Amino acid sequence: MRAAPTILHLDMDAFFAAAEQAAKPSLRGKPVVVGGLGPRGVVATASYEARRFGVHSAMPMAQARRLAPNAAYLVPRFGFYRSISEQVMELLGRLSPLVEPLSLDEAFVDLEAGGVARDTASALEAGERLRRDILATTGLTGSVGLAGSKMLAKIASEEAKPDGLVVMEPGTERELLGPKSVRILPGVGPATGEHLRRAGMTTVSDLAEAGEDELVRLLGRAHGASLYRMAQGYDDRPVVAERDAKSVSVEDTFDVDLHDRVRIRTEVERLAERCVGRLRASGHSGRTIVLKVRRFDFSTLTRSETLRGPTDDPLVVREAAGRLLEGVDTTGGVRLLGVGVSGLADYTQEDLFAQAAEDSAGTAEEAPAPEAVPEPEERPAAERRWSPGHDVRHALYGAGWVQGSGVGRVTVRFEQPQSPPGRVRTFLVDDPELEPAEPLPLVDGGADTAAVA
Repeated sequence: MRAAPTILHLDMDAFFAAAEQAAKPSLRGKPVVVGGLGPRGVVATASYEARRFGVHSAMPMAQARRLAPNAAYLVPRFGFYRSISEQVMELLGRLSPLVEPLSLDEAFVDLEAGGVARDTASALEAGERLRRDILATTGLTGSVGLAGSKMLAKIASEEAKPDGLVVMEPGTERELLGPKSVRILPGVGPATGEHLRRAGMTTVSDLAEAGEDELVRLLGRAHGASLYRMAQGYDDRPVVAERDAKSVSVEDTFDVDLHDRVRIRTEVERLAERCVGRLRASGHSGRTIVLKVRRFDFSTLTRSETLRGPTDDPLVVREAAGRLLEGVDTTGGVRLLGVGVSGLADYTQEDLFAQAAEDSAGTAEEAPAPEAVPEPEERPAAERRWSPGHDVRHALYGAGWVQGSGVGRVTVRFEQPQSPPGRVRTFLVDDPELEPAEPLPLVDGGADTAAVA
């Protein structure tokens, strides 16, 4: 534990939804929900306006629509969010060489390592300056927590939401934590929280008073001892600049269970291609291929195959995933498929391409190769899928975004981040003057935030 609150935790406020509101003037101040829009979709982020109706992340989208039927429901644009995240992370990097990203919208910063803070006053100044810089650069707000440990800094940033800053002075940890729910501590989820409640422990002070021996008896040696230390406010984990990825994976949940074996194989191969794209983007290769299958009855199976060496070759990953699929019973239907690569390395072993050919040749019966499915941008205009929230450009009306589509038509609102709320127009889905477009910068004169939508 440090003697000064020089560990900073930043958490952007309702990041995905806030980014959409900043990009779309007509949505500002209104409930916005970002996530999968299919029958089995889940909420990724809800704006604060939507949260007033009870909508929250990880909620089934169908339930969110019942709670907030008049909200704007948009598909995620991860490339767009990533470009904003890069701007934010660059600002954090100016504060310190020790920045530990947790996700696109969340990170720890060691202000002491950067030499910008040694005491409460200088830490507070750095935190307020960061919030101003983020707003000026991205047009978005973030909440900041300052404390002498990572755990407490994260708790402080949660208390600061939205758009605030909270300092947790070293020496006050037990007093501040005592009355709070045990659920505020890392590692205490619904099941552990209920187990502790049945034992008469609902607050952090209850844990501290129970003592380490009692918590070990209830939760086991590792978890009990760790929870007792946290209840005392103790956390000595350092801020780590490089968080090594252990795996790269992609998965899809289908609106309707898949039964056709060839279709399932097609989806696995498509997921393998996407997985390799992420693998290459991260600068890694991997040697263990993992297939995930969730069946109609919600049972989940995972199968893996370890290669002779690391690869980032799409043919190798695709063929390995296909072999794993052959050993999985999909009778009854499949609701989710996933492909991952683990055992990551910073290099590839070129002769694995030959391994894929050898393994394929040794297969007695192999499913017929499906016809190639063109990427969305390669499809004829009439086959385009106009997803709610995605950017478009019309030859006459300029930049806008898709509000919805159906029955052969697409509705577009024409507005830009710096414009007033714009007008809505409807076109045929194959209108040759309407094209997909890249997002516009949120702030005039800011860095380019364009990304493929």
